[in-house]
Amino acid sequence: MTDHRTRDVNAIDDRVFPRGARRGSECGVLKIGGVRATELVEQFGSPLYVVDEDATRATAREIRDALRGEAQRVGTDATVYYASKAFLSVQTAQWMAEEGLAIDVASGGELMVALAAGVDPAKIGFHGNNKSESEIARAVEAGVGTIIIDSEIEVARIAAATAAAGKRQRVRLRVNSGVHASTHDYLATAHEDQKFGMPLTDAPALVREIVSHEGLDFVGLHCHIGSQIFATEGFRESARRLLGVYVELAEIAGRQIPELNLGGGFGIAYTPEQAAEAPNVADIARQLADIVAEASTEAGIAIPHLAFEPGRAVVGQSGVTLYTVGTTKRVDLTGTGEAAPVDRGYTERLYISVDGGMSDNARPALYGSDYHVRIANRQSEAAPALVRVVGKHCESGDIVVYRDELPADVQPGDTLAVAVTGAYCWSLSSNYNFVPRPAVVAVRGGEGRVIVRGQTEADLLAQSIVA
Repeated sequence: MTDHRTRDVNAIDDRVFPRGARRGSECGVLKIGGVRATELVEQFGSPLYVVDEDATRATAREIRDALRGEAQRVGTDATVYYASKAFLSVQTAQWMAEEGLAIDVASGGELMVALAAGVDPAKIGFHGNNKSESEIARAVEAGVGTIIIDSEIEVARIAAATAAAGKRQRVRLRVNSGVHASTHDYLATAHEDQKFGMPLTDAPALVREIVSHEGLDFVGLHCHIGSQIFATEGFRESARRLLGVYVELAEIAGRQIPELNLGGGFGIAYTPEQAAEAPNVADIARQLADIVAEASTEAGIAIPHLAFEPGRAVVGQSGVTLYTVGTTKRVDLTGTGEAAPVDRGYTERLYISVDGGMSDNARPALYGSDYHVRIANRQSEAAPALVRVVGKHCESGDIVVYRDELPADVQPGDTLAVAVTGAYCWSLSSNYNFVPRPAVVAVRGGEGRVIVRGQTEADLLAQSIVA
């Protein structure tokens, strides 16, 4: 077996860390957006979510231009929605709007944030499998561009809201194409036995119901086949199936169906090992445009206006979480039966406990996701060690990084930087064990600023009612 201990355990890999992140030439401290990690921790505390604003904006522009450009190449256009569930704050919503992306929300709270950010309501799409009547009424009244219908019940609810407001509302119908994405079961969202959408076979009857309401403007189907997808085969089959019913739907609606929303789910690399497999946005945009063009020709219809909803792909790599090491301990692997680490040349694992954990990053516990880590406050000439970074919570599954390599002299007080935490970390955070949520700091031009305030223990205590 290959011995991986020759790897540079000080290297900052720009395939997973934000573009431009590097070590300072003098002291070896990690810089993100031109700001030293040590300065960020000193000023804003630890743990700390850090988001590189320029990197986020640049990625948003690249995805927007790639998807729109390729759509135009095949004779149509595309709207790119930022899936705000990945990470949403007032300022990030403003970044997305300024970079020409629409915003996808999935709750009344997310809608509130987008509107507070000044996002044009017409450029908001409203998702959700259980939108309340009050949420629907707020969306209609605000002038939300599109509401995605997730069940038959919602047809009547949205129609009632439009009648009360005296408005006409654009709607899409979310359907399940039956295509299973090659991803974790919890992330696959287009197979039949799950909570989102309606069976594709029910689409004609549902569209007939939708167009019977004067206040509803049916503009197309929506299908999201999953998340963290590395290949386009699933999109190809899903698009073929969806467009295959557009002729029938056009007959029901009395006009051509103008749009098709293929969702998002574009995968990204969380570790250097995944980088070779992760899709390039230009490649996936070209393939998706060709897929829809071919499926439209097969169905005998004009290519519809396309819509996509990337979230993780926009903000994931631009985020880093900084932790402070509390304790370390070494565990002998030779008697554990864990052959793979020993075969790689290691006979022990160094456990590194940090001041956060599953409360600020639930993905390892939820999905078995792995991450990449580096010492951020210094470089080291020490030999590599096999490490597992764990949190401070009272759970054996409280793991931040399952397997990586760091200098063997990592010690209490060191700052660790875990890459690719821009998506679904703050959004899924909790107060388990009464641990406060960290702040979110945006870095740009050598300066950091808080964009989401962190919590204190006093904040949490104040929520409890004293008898």
